Amino acid sequence: MSRKFFVGGNWKMNGDKKSLGELIQTMNSAKVDPNVEVVCGAPSIYLDFARSKLDAKFGVAAQNCYKVAKGAFTGEISPAMIKDCGVHWVILGHSERRHVFGESDELIGQKTAHALENGLGVIACIGEKLDEREAGITEKVVFAQTKVIADNVKDWSKVVLAYEPVWAIGTGKTASPQQAQEVHDKLRVWLKSNVSEAVANSVRIIYGGSVTGATCKELGSQKDVDGFLVGGASLKPEFIEIINAKM
Repeated sequence: MSRKFFVGGNWKMNGDKKSLGELIQTMNSAKVDPNVEVVCGAPSIYLDFARSKLDAKFGVAAQNCYKVAKGAFTGEISPAMIKDCGVHWVILGHSERRHVFGESDELIGQKTAHALENGLGVIACIGEKLDEREAGITEKVVFAQTKVIADNVKDWSKVVLAYEPVWAIGTGKTASPQQAQEVHDKLRVWLKSNVSEAVANSVRIIYGGSVTGATCKELGSQKDVDGFLVGGASLKPEFIEIINAKM
């Protein structure tokens, strides 16, 4: 089954209207592969701005949301608010949410369920830390994280799984194409055993972790790598090269 290549840009806590406006202009005027789905993760305060300025061929994602529709949760945003800005995606379970802000697997699962119930697409992030890879428990960690997400998904067509080895995020270290392919392949086998063969074949598993214009072509050529979640490079003109990795 052919899976549509998916490239997400995670702008994280970066940019202002001036710099993001310039980036958006670069993207809107660039020649991009029409066979690639592109979604930009904007800071929540700029979701409206990004959606109004970005060409309609690009999607926009929130970088996080909460597990309920409304209430006394100062500083949080809900899927309903995200949709009200014309935005249709959310990134959940990013390693920075897990390891900087202490979000548990259980909370990420609850957020995933609520976002999907409210019609958002979810870019669900999983990945091991360096000590976990060195201890040889990569599979154990990513399978446990995936299970909590899977337990909260009814419709897999709205989910993109992002494998991001934490030791490769913002460090300049990239998992080798072979390392990325190996984990993606094992995730597909896990999905086949624990969800269904149809989901294992159709769900897009993208790679994140210091993806650049220099590394994207070889990573993107791996059989089970269906795209990227890009951090720092998504704020630079080379993001276009990454989107066009398959051209």
